[in-house]
Amino acid sequence: MNFDVQYISFFVIKDDGTGKAYRHFQTLDGYAYEGSSLEQFLGGEFARLAKRKVERNPQSEQVPTKIGRFITEPGCGLETNPNYNMFARLRAATNRDDFFKESDEVARAYIQTSSVRTGALIIASAKLPQYFDEPFVFVMKCDFEPKIARITDESSLLHEVEMAVNAKNMKAIQYPYMPEAGMLEEWELKIHQPSHAKYFEDLLKFVEYEKSMPELLNHQVYNMVQQHIEETLVAQPELRETEERDLELWAASDKRELQEKWTPELVMEAANHLVDQQPDLGMAFKLDHLAVKGKLADYGRKVHFAKFGDQYVVLLSGSSLHFEKGVSPIELLQPEDLHSVLAKLEQLAAEGD
Repeated sequence: MNFDVQYISFFVIKDDGTGKAYRHFQTLDGYAYEGSSLEQFLGGEFARLAKRKVERNPQSEQVPTKIGRFITEPGCGLETNPNYNMFARLRAATNRDDFFKESDEVARAYIQTSSVRTGALIIASAKLPQYFDEPFVFVMKCDFEPKIARITDESSLLHEVEMAVNAKNMKAIQYPYMPEAGMLEEWELKIHQPSHAKYFEDLLKFVEYEKSMPELLNHQVYNMVQQHIEETLVAQPELRETEERDLELWAASDKRELQEKWTPELVMEAANHLVDQQPDLGMAFKLDHLAVKGKLADYGRKVHFAKFGDQYVVLLSGSSLHFEKGVSPIELLQPEDLHSVLAKLEQLAAEGD
């Protein structure tokens, strides 16, 4: 995947004592970029960014790489989105001066983001001629290490940047998003920011990001419970109001406990509905100090919940049983019949009384 750089601008963000400021060092066209020290520094970074894997709905809310989508009012086109227009102007630049002008606007906006750190900001327009005539835009940010925070002159710039930066901590925006080779999503972009600071999200105020799987699951389950309340308590407005209030508190709570409201059949129906849409949905819970992880599809098949007196019981079933590396006497066990185990639980419960 070989990108041909059309134009590239290099800025340095500094702290002048009163706040962050930026300084433009160079804007090169494709001819000047070829064979330059800047090309050597970036290497295959454009291809690495384009190939970087990203999940549309990640398994966690805190992931470094996300897909963003431009926000518009219903019925309105992309040209009504200021962030899209910023990238469109960079893509449309046909000479070095125009590209510098548009890059300078990006740099000016970037230093206004919250808690932005000093470092190098690189903005590039690059074509992938194997597939497209229109260029991509890349915005790349490299934070400087504290011991290399001073830049003295242009000639020493790249040497010092190489000492401070590697591909692992480079943050980047790629527009448009390329889900696979030869396919573009002009409504979408990809951001990569391996840091707790969300500078790019601050810069892209008119971009929304795909929900994580936990967010999607929470939203769908909330809607299911709300619909169930509306359907079953239509003739009991007071009870319905109480249940809806409890729903709000439950959904917003960080403490997740078994609610004991729905029958196993109703839970199974809801779980199957979710699994049909997302087969890999996870399920995790703790029974006292014991942690169990699996898939939502395992519920009612390999994972069963029950009550035994005032105790919760979790039954796990499967065709094989493996242990972590090491030796334990439990590995020598000849399993008892399930009815014998239940009898022991009855005895333990009686002794507890």
